[in-house]
Amino acid sequence: MTTEASSIPAHLDPSTYPRIHHDATHNIHLTLTYSPLDANTYLAQTSSPTAGANTLFLGTTRDTFEGRSVSQLSYTTYPPLVLKTLTAIAEDAVKKHQLKGVSIAHRLGVVPIGEASIAIAVSSGHRAASWRAGEEILEACKERAEIWKREEFVDGGMEWRANADRDAEGNLVKKDGS
Repeated sequence: MTTEASSIPAHLDPSTYPRIHHDATHNIHLTLTYSPLDANTYLAQTSSPTAGANTLFLGTTRDTFEGRSVSQLSYTTYPPLVLKTLTAIAEDAVKKHQLKGVSIAHRLGVVPIGEASIAIAVSSGHRAASWRAGEEILEACKERAEIWKREEFVDGGMEWRANADRDAEGNLVKKDGS
C-alpha cells in the first residue's frame, strides 16, 4: 500500500465499498457504493409474492442547475452515521405503510450526467402504499441522510450542498431565522 493510499480514511476509500446493511426481519436493504446503481437489483431485493405493487425511483444527475451547465456531481458521507439514519427511515416506512420490502441505495464519489445517484425500491400489497412510501422515503433521505454533494460546473466552479437545502421542486429551503 502506498503512503498516499494509506492516508485516505476508510470511509473515503472506494476499495472499502460497497457498504451494505440488510435487515431480514423487515426486508430492508441499504447500500452505499462507488459503483453504478442497478435498478433490477433493488427491485429484486424488495419483490415478494405478497406484493401487488413494486415502485422504483431513480434520482439522476442532470446537466444544468440554476442555468449553469453541470459537468458531474460528487457525493460523500460517513457510512456508520448515514446507515443508522437510513435504517430508521426504512423502518419507519415499513411500519407506517406495511411494506413488504425497502431498498435504498446511494452512490458515492463521482456520478456523471445521466447516471443514478439514488435508488429507492419499495413493495407493498397495493399501489397507493407503495407510491406514498417511496416518495416519503426519498423526502426523508433528502432531509435527514448525512450525504453531501459537490456540484461541479463546466465553467470550472463547484459548490458543496446538503440535500436538505432544496425541496422536491428544487427550490431553496428557507431556514428558521433567515
